[in-house]
Amino acid sequence: MSPSRSSPIYASSASPAYNSYTPSSSSSSSDNFIYGGSSPYTPPRQVWVDPKSLANCGDASQIQGNVSPYVKQLILNTFIAYGAGDEHCFGHSVAKAVKFVDISAHECHEKQGRMEATTVAEILVSKSMLNGAGMLHGGCLAFLIDNCCSTPLVALGLIKNINGVGVTQSMNIMFHSPAPVGSCLRIISTSIAMGGRIMSARCEVINKKTGSVVASAYLNKMQPTISKL
Repeated sequence: MSPSRSSPIYASSASPAYNSYTPSSSSSSSDNFIYGGSSPYTPPRQVWVDPKSLANCGDASQIQGNVSPYVKQLILNTFIAYGAGDEHCFGHSVAKAVKFVDISAHECHEKQGRMEATTVAEILVSKSMLNGAGMLHGGCLAFLIDNCCSTPLVALGLIKNINGVGVTQSMNIMFHSPAPVGSCLRIISTSIAMGGRIMSARCEVINKKTGSVVASAYLNKMQPTISKL
């Protein structure tokens, strides 16, 4: 269901207008929901993870982009809760080093006005992320892509009033150039499509200083069957 055009769902006044949820009594008037509907959000069916149910993790106030501060916080919460986990989880220190700098959404002209979400994250390559050749390990890069490329699907799910959190079904990565220690990587992820159970996104990892593409990827995610978890 696409949002209607009666009120802004974005933080920027220059952006297109769409319906927003009315914030709950515990939210400030500026923290408008951007879900596509006129009633408080409830997941349409039992879901694996509901972003709205997660505790706040980290500070989303410095993230740029035209979605609301509330949605930026939900996306950050989901990334930290399931991308980083606690200190005993795989890749915890790497995921915690990721900084989201922009979360935006817009109507895509080529897709006949369908919504498209994009997130931009940055990370500095540290020594613990290297392989024996002194370059960013491919497995570490795959971990970053898996988690960062999932975030525009969460954003698009919030806009479309469906759940955009799923489990990775497949991931196709092309490695283009090495990234030595100290490189600042810019991870740009964009939603492609969101169906009933299958969701897909694409990603480019760019060396911020040189402009070279370090890797590009396509990611498919799916809603898991709850009974099988």
